Amino acid sequence: MPDARRNEDPTPGGHPSADLLYVPVRPHRRCCVTCFFRTPGGRRTAVAFTSGARLLAALGQDHPWIRLSVTALRALTAPLGCTTITVDPVAAVRVDGSRRTRPGPGASLLPGARAN
Repeated sequence: MPDARRNEDPTPGGHPSADLLYVPVRPHRRCCVTCFFRTPGGRRTAVAFTSGARLLAALGQDHPWIRLSVTALRALTAPLGCTTITVDPVAAVRVDGSRRTRPGPGASLLPGARAN
C-alpha cells in the first residue's frame, strides 16, 4: 500500500495548497478509507485538520492521513449520509468508539456544514 502520509504535497504549480485539509484515514485493502467520528452530541461527522501537527496531536503520532479539499471530502462523505465536517478538534471519538476522548473547544464546523 502506498504511504498515505506525505509532507506538504504540492499542487501542480509546486506550492502547497492552502485549501487542502489533513484528513484522517485508515488502511483498507489497497487503499485508504476516510474515518468517521462522533460529535459530543453523538452525531456522525467527518474530521479534518488545518495542519498535520494538529492531526497527529489529536489522534496520535502514527495515525495515517491524506490531503483533501473541502469539496473532495464532502463528495466522499455525503453519499454515506455524513454531511457534517468538524475542523481541528483537540481529540475525537471514532464511530466505532475506539478513542474515548471528546473534541475540545477548538472544534468548529466548516461554513455551510449542516448536522445529520
